[in-house]
Amino acid sequence: MFNFFSKKTPEKLWFSTDIHCHIFPGIDDGSPSVERSMELLERMQEWGFSRIFASPHVTQGSFPNTPDTIAAAGSLLHDALDAAGSSLVLGNSAEYRLDDLFAEQRAKGILLTLPGNLLLVENSFIQEPMGFDNLLFDLQVEGFRPILVHPERYYYYYSAPERYRAIHNAGVAFQINLLSLSGYYGKDEKRIAEKLIDMGLVDYVGTDLHGMRHVDSINAYMASRDFKRHRAALDKVIKNDFIS
Repeated sequence: MFNFFSKKTPEKLWFSTDIHCHIFPGIDDGSPSVERSMELLERMQEWGFSRIFASPHVTQGSFPNTPDTIAAAGSLLHDALDAAGSSLVLGNSAEYRLDDLFAEQRAKGILLTLPGNLLLVENSFIQEPMGFDNLLFDLQVEGFRPILVHPERYYYYYSAPERYRAIHNAGVAFQINLLSLSGYYGKDEKRIAEKLIDMGLVDYVGTDLHGMRHVDSINAYMASRDFKRHRAALDKVIKNDFIS
C-alpha cells in the first residue's frame, strides 16, 4: 500500500486544493484503475495538496457519465484511501462539455457542482457553442456559478483576447491548467495562460491531471524558474483554497 506521508519534493504548490483532475478510476480518459488513482494521489500530496475534487468528464458520446457512475467510481477510491489511512480530503464535481448531454442532465436537475454551486464547464475545442452567452447567463439565474475550465486551450479566442474579458465580466470565472503553465500542451497554450494572468482574469488553477505523463511534466515545471514566476503572480489571486 502506498505511503502518503514519506516522500518530499523541494517545492510545493502555492495552493492546497485541486478542483480539476481525472483521478476517479475507469470512467473517463484519466486513471484506468484504483491502483493508478492511488499512485496519482500520492504524487499530488507530495505537491502539497490536502483537498482534491475529482472532475470526471461528462461528454456526449465519449464519456456519458451520470451522478451514479461517478459515485460508484468515487466509492472505490474512498475505500482505498480509508484502507491506506490517508487524511486526504477527496470530493468531486464533474467537468461538463456544453453539449446535448449537458442540456439533458441540466433539465433533470442532476448536475454535480463544487461547494457553493460552482459548476465546471468546458467548450468544444473546435468552436464556441451556439447561444453560449445566453446559456451562461441562464445558468447564473438558476443559481449556478459557472467556471470555464482551461480557456487558454480554446484557440478560436486567441485572435480576440477581449472576448475573454467579455465572458469573464459576464460573471464567469476562469480556471487555467497547471499543465498549460508547464508548457505541456505547447507554446500557444502557455502564452495565452500567461496573458490571462496579466489581464487579471484567472480565478482558479487546476492540474487537469490524467496520468503519469502529466505528473512528469508538473514535476519538471515545479523545478523551473517559470514556476516561481507564476507562483508569485498567482499566490494572492486564485480562490482554490476558499471553496467551502
